[in-house]
Amino acid sequence: MTLRATDRPSGVPWYNDEKTRGVLYQVVLLAVVLFVGWWLVSNTLRNLEQRQISTGFGFLWREAGFAIAEQRIRFEPTDSYARALIVGLLNTLEVSAIGIVLATLLGTVVGVARLSTNWLIARLATVYVEVVRNIPLLLQLFFWYAFITQSLPGVREALHPLPGVFLSNRGLAVPVPEFNEGQAWALVGGAIGIAASIFLARWARKRQDATGQPFPTIFAALGLIIVFSFIGWLIGGAHSALSIPEKSGFGFSGGAELSPEFAALLIGLTVYTAAFIAEIVRGGVLAVAYGQTEAAMALGLKSGLVMRLILLPQALRVIVPPMTSQYLNLFKNSTLAIAIGFRDFVSVDDTVMNQTGQAIECVALIMAVYLTVSLLISSFMNWYNNKVALRGSTR
Repeated sequence: MTLRATDRPSGVPWYNDEKTRGVLYQVVLLAVVLFVGWWLVSNTLRNLEQRQISTGFGFLWREAGFAIAEQRIRFEPTDSYARALIVGLLNTLEVSAIGIVLATLLGTVVGVARLSTNWLIARLATVYVEVVRNIPLLLQLFFWYAFITQSLPGVREALHPLPGVFLSNRGLAVPVPEFNEGQAWALVGGAIGIAASIFLARWARKRQDATGQPFPTIFAALGLIIVFSFIGWLIGGAHSALSIPEKSGFGFSGGAELSPEFAALLIGLTVYTAAFIAEIVRGGVLAVAYGQTEAAMALGLKSGLVMRLILLPQALRVIVPPMTSQYLNLFKNSTLAIAIGFRDFVSVDDTVMNQTGQAIECVALIMAVYLTVSLLISSFMNWYNNKVALRGSTR
């Protein structure tokens, strides 16, 4: 008979049994965690009661009483705190989404440039990476905000590079289409074009696997989106009207404005995160065996095609996991917006907390929002990582 590690020989005390001790330690640890949690909650509730501070999230439906300059949906001071927090959340999601896209593009270009055989391009990319990565992001945000607000002229002397476009220390004012039935149908057509592009990409991949012939998927997809959007616009009556910005007092009326705070935050997050992404891309490309490059060159492929068709697709398996961390960092670093006056979710939540005194609830909202969005980003990137991962015959 073979004695298993979990069997306790007769005569051995229970407290010397490995399995019994393991269960006992877990029970004790769980009890300690529950006790600490109970103590924190009860102590907090007792202190709130002594200070006569009410708890709960009922305050969210009270009138806010403050304005928000950056609005992606309509907001008035008479609206509720909940709507104010939604406005702040949309501002955070907007700058984070645009920043992720721009940082990915810039970081990929810089990372590839670091591998260039051109000495000047490679050295310039190296200087960019080493300088930007070693300067705190907060200082960079201060720099970009000061550059925009101090270097550009005022509204009256605003730069006028294109008709209807104004650039001043109040931001960038540009014409925008006035939304009507034609734009609505154009959006529907664009959605159909995107769906058609997805099917086209799948067909092109299968065609290339079968014949080896590449297909210009990107240009064809752009063409489909443009064509379907144009058809939708025609169906909607082909109505087009622009809201053109005009100088009005100390600002502009009409059109759309990109505030200095938004621009400084977007530039700072993009430039800073792109420096880290560049190193991730460079490391991923270098992780691909050099024999792949030699084989591609032997087939007569140019260096640009080698990078786009051979190296980068294989490097994705190395690039995607650390890239996820940079996307999360960019999203969480957007909380520094409060330092330059941009009304993101944390800034609005801080105002709500100061007015209502509901510190615990407001902090809990911040934690819940950033945890939820971070988990969504991680889930999407994990799904994409599984899509590009190598499939082995065995595990």
